[in-house]
Amino acid sequence: MFVDHVKIYVKGGDGGDGMVAFRREKYVPNGGPAGGDGGNGGNVVFLVEEGLRTLMDFRYQRHFKADRGEHGMSKGMHGRNSGDLVVKVPPGTVVMNEETGAVIADLVEHGQTAVIARGGRGGRGNSRFATPSNPAPELAEKGEPGQELNVTLELKVLADVGLVGFPSVGKSTLLSVVSAAKPKIGAYHFTTIVPNLGMVETEDGRSFAMADLPGLIEGAHQGVGLGMQFLRHIERTRVIVHVIDMSGMEGRDPYDDFLTINEELKQYNLRLTERPQIVVANKMDMPDAEENLKEFKEKIGDSVKVYPVSAVSRQGLKPVLFEIADLLEVTPHFELHDVVAEDSDATVLYKHEKKGDDFEITRDDDGAYVLSGYSIERLFKMTDFSREDGIRRFARQLRGMGVDDALRERGATDGDIVRLMEFEFEFIE
Repeated sequence: MFVDHVKIYVKGGDGGDGMVAFRREKYVPNGGPAGGDGGNGGNVVFLVEEGLRTLMDFRYQRHFKADRGEHGMSKGMHGRNSGDLVVKVPPGTVVMNEETGAVIADLVEHGQTAVIARGGRGGRGNSRFATPSNPAPELAEKGEPGQELNVTLELKVLADVGLVGFPSVGKSTLLSVVSAAKPKIGAYHFTTIVPNLGMVETEDGRSFAMADLPGLIEGAHQGVGLGMQFLRHIERTRVIVHVIDMSGMEGRDPYDDFLTINEELKQYNLRLTERPQIVVANKMDMPDAEENLKEFKEKIGDSVKVYPVSAVSRQGLKPVLFEIADLLEVTPHFELHDVVAEDSDATVLYKHEKKGDDFEITRDDDGAYVLSGYSIERLFKMTDFSREDGIRRFARQLRGMGVDDALRERGATDGDIVRLMEFEFEFIE
């Protein structure tokens, strides 16, 4: 089975916890702080591997979690950072945040990488918190949790030219005679269920990649037949070659076929209509083909170039290949997604979403005030509540973020319950 759309879970490694430790010092009664920092958690990194062709492997493994960093140690020793978890994907993989639909990465070239889930930084040990007034603090941070999210992977084949058309119009046959590709060819509909790629070279030495894509039928943009698989793959192509069975052997009118397929392209994505398109009138060696071609040209006019061919007998193919090569020389690449690289020197197009507000205040049904938000939840997860110093520091940080004042503005009074994740405390004036 061909897999070109799959959902998986990824999580960066948690940072290692900082350590509370002390060493004996002559001038410090309780000993000097000696707890080291925790190591950073590993990232989940996607790497493009040109030898891969499908997302099949992700059917069997859907959870990818990087290792956490090592905890800090005594004598001020830093915990070891965790290595990245590298996940190989085929060229043409688009990675999207399942919840928001935002594109995280568009991976198209061999060797490109993208950090999909970042690891958390290691927590600081108590040696980082020593001050003249508190030379031996019993305070250390927990490691920062790694980023976790559900992502959707979509595979969109990398081809310069896409062959479109109804099932059994001869797309696979055409690809097989103009390239070294060996697509499955049969006398029944939907023989092609996997996009086939072939390299085509013209007599004057120009070359391009051509894809024979699953056949379209009416309603394909809504998922009918193999439509969604097909339409997903044509997004990257720069030139569309519309193959039409001019013999009418299937009982369909060639001109109606032309209108139906183009309407499906338009309904799926208006930008597909920006691509140059030529018509290959196939099966011209069959009865009624010449008469049908004459009627077709009268209806279509001069809006699209039409090339009569017989893929089986290889007649009329040379002009088609020259026209495709000419069009590719003047047709730009079409950007699939409105994303920009974080680093202009990066080799991959990707971005991470902006973090949310520091905190948000809502009310539960029982009247309790609920705190949420990226920054405040991160702070909570990195606080060691088993130590008094950690609790006091957490209270100071909330005050510094403006949480106390915001609760007062919302009407919180002495003794009201405030919740933050699984933690519950009383508001005290």
